[in-house]
Amino acid sequence: MAEDTAIFAGGCFWCMVEPFDSLPGIKKVRSGYTGGHVANPTYEEVCSHTTGHTEAVKIWFDPEVISYKELVDLYWQVADPTDATGQFADRGDTYRPVIFVNSPEQRQVAEESKKELAASGRFDRPIVTTIEDAKPFYEAEEYHQDFYKKDPLREAMMMAPRKRYQAQYWEDKAK
Repeated sequence: MAEDTAIFAGGCFWCMVEPFDSLPGIKKVRSGYTGGHVANPTYEEVCSHTTGHTEAVKIWFDPEVISYKELVDLYWQVADPTDATGQFADRGDTYRPVIFVNSPEQRQVAEESKKELAASGRFDRPIVTTIEDAKPFYEAEEYHQDFYKKDPLREAMMMAPRKRYQAQYWEDKAK
C-alpha cells in the first residue's frame, strides 16, 4: 500500500484534523508545529510567538485512494486563503495559512490549485496562503491530538466561524 504525507497550516490545529481524518484513504492525521527554528517546541513555546512555528496538521494518506490534489482542494474549504494574519478567531503567525510541500510534484499541484482558486472569482480579496517547502514537523502534545473526539462540544464551538466561512464561500457559491 502506497503512502505519502501532506502538511497544512490553517489556524488552530484542533479544527484542521476532523475534515481530513474522516476521508477514505487517510491513514493518520496528527497535530503539530512546523516552520520554526526551535527543535521539539512545546505548545507554550509556540504560543510565545518566539519559535517561528505554525500550528499545522500532518496527514498520512494513500495516494491510490485519495490524491494530493483532492487534499489541497479540501484545504481551501477549511482554511481562509485570504487571511495572512491568522484564521478566524486565532490571530498571529502561529495561525497563518501555509501549504508545506514535500516534493516538486506537490509544489506544482499546490501552485496550480492556488492559481485556479485566484482566477475563480470566489473571493474578492487576494489569495495569500503561502506555499513553502516542508520543514521538520514536531507532533504536539498528546492532549492536542484528535481533539474533536476528546471534546466535541468545545470543538463545535471553535468550528463555528469555519462553518460560517464554508457556508459563505463554498456551499453558497458552488461553481
